[in-house]
Amino acid sequence: MESETHTHIPSIHPQQTRKRFGIEWPTIGLMTACYGLWFASGFYLFPALPIVAFGLMAVAVAFHSSLQHEALHGHPTRSGTINEILVSLPIGLVFPYRRYKHLHLKHHADERLTDPYDDPESYYRALGDWEKLPAPVRVLLNWNNSLVGRIVIGPALMVVGFLINEVKLVTGGDKKTRTAWLLHGLGLVPVLVIVEFVFGIPLWLYAVTSVYGGLSIIAIRSYCEHQWSERPDGRTVIVEKSPLALIFLNNNLHFVHHKRPTVPWYDLPQLYREQREEWQRMNGGYVFRNYFEILRAYAFRKKQDVVHPVLRREPAPGRAFRPRRHGISLQGGSTLPIPAEPPKE
Repeated sequence: MESETHTHIPSIHPQQTRKRFGIEWPTIGLMTACYGLWFASGFYLFPALPIVAFGLMAVAVAFHSSLQHEALHGHPTRSGTINEILVSLPIGLVFPYRRYKHLHLKHHADERLTDPYDDPESYYRALGDWEKLPAPVRVLLNWNNSLVGRIVIGPALMVVGFLINEVKLVTGGDKKTRTAWLLHGLGLVPVLVIVEFVFGIPLWLYAVTSVYGGLSIIAIRSYCEHQWSERPDGRTVIVEKSPLALIFLNNNLHFVHHKRPTVPWYDLPQLYREQREEWQRMNGGYVFRNYFEILRAYAFRKKQDVVHPVLRREPAPGRAFRPRRHGISLQGGSTLPIPAEPPKE
């Protein structure tokens, strides 16, 4: 593989390091707006316009997920504890913040991106696992690799797989996972009280409308964020413009984020614009103009096979890159350290 050692990464201007010198007030403002939108939709809109309320709360759930992503990367303050507290009201119900943080930071090992075992956010499957799956599950996973499928059934597949593996970890005595779920449970108490008794919305109805809808919105962003490439830089997408960019906190410029993960969301667009050609050269032109372009191409057609084209194709004892104990996939993948064909970089 071509060496990445001498790859030039575009520079950051002084204003793009300001997060290190104080509180990032734009992010604080968006956190306030997110919780405000969620509460106003449930409390004021739901009695008169329930469908509109569910839709806006779904937007708030997706927005909150993006804010959690911002927090785990060290924003909007220099204190990880304060950042965690700021996004600790789990209006999305499902994913404990500390589990998301652990898995996502592991995902940022770019040299392992797309690996079915070592990348917790990979949608690829190992060949051996694929061959053991029942035919109906294979059908679902193939459909899940189209954009419409990812939006419609993707959240269900992800949640079920994730929870199954989390139960295994907790019952197996994993203390860090148990603590993450305990804190998540404490955060769920006020959310459940507000949804059931302040909003007057049955929890199951909130879950299958707003929570599911929020996960579907996030699925639009994550659908083609990564693909296999021999070069690690070619594995991460750039989607140049989108009306959803604010909800995603500019994470549509995903390659820029992977290369500069500590840069705050509001500096990513300028960082990209100033050296657009360089960023696109670095990621090998894995670029879409917008999400409509992706929809036209892959609405009902899978973008890639479910089975990884290179890694985890067959056992090769003694040559494994073994994942850490906590490296459970958000998509419900196996945790066993099955050997992979080593990358050629």
